[in-house]
Order: sequence, then structure tokens, then C-alpha cells
Amino acid sequence: MSKLYILDGGMSRELVRLGAELKQPEWSALALINSPEIVRKVHDEFIVAGSDVVTTNSYALVPFHIGEERFWKEGAALIARSGQLARAAADACQERKVLVAGSLPPIFGSYEPQNFDPLKVQDYLKVLVENLDPYVDVWLGETLSLIAEGEAVRTATAATAKPLWISFTLADDKAQRNGGEPKLRSGELVEDAAIWAALSGAKALLFNCSKPEVMQLAVESAARVFSNRRATLDIGVYANAFEGEQGDSAANEGLHKTRNDLNDDIYSHFACSWADAGATMIGGCCGVGAAHIHRLRQVLLG
Repeated sequence: MSKLYILDGGMSRELVRLGAELKQPEWSALALINSPEIVRKVHDEFIVAGSDVVTTNSYALVPFHIGEERFWKEGAALIARSGQLARAAADACQERKVLVAGSLPPIFGSYEPQNFDPLKVQDYLKVLVENLDPYVDVWLGETLSLIAEGEAVRTATAATAKPLWISFTLADDKAQRNGGEPKLRSGELVEDAAIWAALSGAKALLFNCSKPEVMQLAVESAARVFSNRRATLDIGVYANAFEGEQGDSAANEGLHKTRNDLNDDIYSHFACSWADAGATMIGGCCGVGAAHIHRLRQVLLG
């Protein structure tokens, strides 16, 4: 990429703000089922705020959220709907080209690397890829907790020949926020994830759904690896605004509260440090809304 791209923000809290019902276990998938017009409105609001990329609302369209039976009966249609809504919003923008990123989530649960099943993962990813493919410009494997999840997404999307972005979620406990060597939630080092990414054919390595305080060191680690290997991957960040310690709990276990101290100005201050460290793709995850994205674009692009 030749410029800094502004990503969108977190879908779920914006859905709630606009009046959609969200509850576990379906979470953001419930809006896709009951009020798809609100999903479209969230995409539209992020684009108006300044997003150059909108991400399909397919994150919760996995058996972990909607159940095995519903996934096989209704999953394909719901996945296609998520792609259609994002595509329509992107194509309606007259001011600039907006890309659609096809969200490929951790199949067996967020923050749960121990549940990864290499023997079953492609069965589910295949449904997501086939039904998103007509609508997306790039693939975004996001909130992945271990390198093997990234490799599974690479395998699932290889035949489409579309660009691949891989986004890992980072350990963000107190030790990490105090400057510990950056690592994924699996315990694997960011350095090793960056080495894998450099060899994978991915076009970008991102870090998401972790506290903003741990992102800069991860960007710096990835940038060193890419510089040493003369790799040309972009680096991106979209942090969450979760309150308190997440520990070992799953991101989709209950309804996490979001921070009151992370307003758009403070978040954009973090974003500047990521850009200074080498990030060229910046947005937000859970709890980071359209107002944050609007401020990001003002601060980072003027």
C-alpha cells in the first residue's frame, strides 16, 4: 500500500447504539438475522466517518455462536448476506474507493487457541470463503490467537487469489502492558508470527482485539522482522476498548464492558504511536466506534 489506510471500527457496540438487539450466544449474528438494515447502517456510518475499508459482519457466523445445526442450514445464506451488505455500502461511496474485507474469524472461539482443531477447521472456513468470495476485495483472518489459525486461513483462501491480511490478537495482561516481549494469546512470540507472515504470501500483518497499550511493541517487532527479511508486508492495528483484565476468558463469553477513559482523542494518540512505529493500516475493534474513526482520519490524514 502506498498510503495509510483507515480501517473501520467494532461492529457490535455500534449495532447496539443504533438499536439492534444483541445477546449471547448469537451476538452480532443476531442483527444479521433480525435487522440487517442496521448492519448496513453501521457500514455506512463508518464510511462517512472516514473508513477506507469495511469488514463484513461475518465474525459470529460460526457454530461457536449460531450453533452447528443453524450453521449448516442457514450459515451460507447469512454469510452471503453479510457480504452483500458490506459490498453495497462500499459501492455507494462516491468520494473514494472503499474496500470490503471478508472477515474470517477464529472458528472455535475467540481467545481460545486450545480449541483449535486442524482436522475440522477447513470444513467451516470453506463455507465462509465460498459465500463471501463474490463480494469481498481482500480476506481478513482476524482475532487469531495462534499461528496455526493463520495458516488455516491462508490455506482456505489460497485458491481465490485475493489478497490476504492476517490479524492476530495479543496477550495484554499487566506484564505485557508493562513492556513484556509481545506475544500472541497462544504464547507464541510476535516475532515468530511475523516470520511466518513474511513467508506466507500475506499482504499484511495486523494486530487486533487487544488493549491499545500493547500494540506499539508488536508493530515494532513485526517491522524489525520485515526489515531484516526485506519483506514488504503492511502492518496494521485495530485495538479494542475492553475494560479490565480479560485473562483467559473468551472474548465472546458474556458482554464485556468497555472503557470510559478511551475517548476518540486518547485513542488517536495511541494511533499516532502505531503509525510512527510503522503501521500503515489503523482502525478499531470492540468498543471503538464511528466517532473514534472520524477522529483517526482527522489526526492521521489531516
